[in-house]
Amino acid sequence: MKKQAKILAIDDDPNIHTMVKKVFESKPYEVISAFDGDEGLQKVVEEKPDLIILDVIMPTKGGFEVCRELKTQHKYHRFSEIPVLMLTVYPDDREKMHLSMREGMTMEAEEYLHKPFDPDELLRTAERLMRKREI
Repeated sequence: MKKQAKILAIDDDPNIHTMVKKVFESKPYEVISAFDGDEGLQKVVEEKPDLIILDVIMPTKGGFEVCRELKTQHKYHRFSEIPVLMLTVYPDDREKMHLSMREGMTMEAEEYLHKPFDPDELLRTAERLMRKREI
């Protein structure tokens, strides 16, 4: 029997958590919530998720900083292969590419989706990223 995949949603907006849970509740996924970057990194270690859905703009520690720590700091080396799906409010691909290139010098999320996101696109993208990891 295939194990239930864990998805960690890190976002400061409770409405995003509600939407993410609705998207994945119809499938065999467990959704775990964290409301800031520090809590998110703590839950990565505690919960060992199969996918991280990460907001870009959050107070105190933003998504790029969380992703950079996860992908580059030795204390997270066991978790650095977890795919990261960034949620962004940036308005167009040109801006996303600029951010991706600048921030990608030290780390890179596996995928980006714009907010507000299409639920079907979120599900398809998440499943594709988890299949790549063969959970």
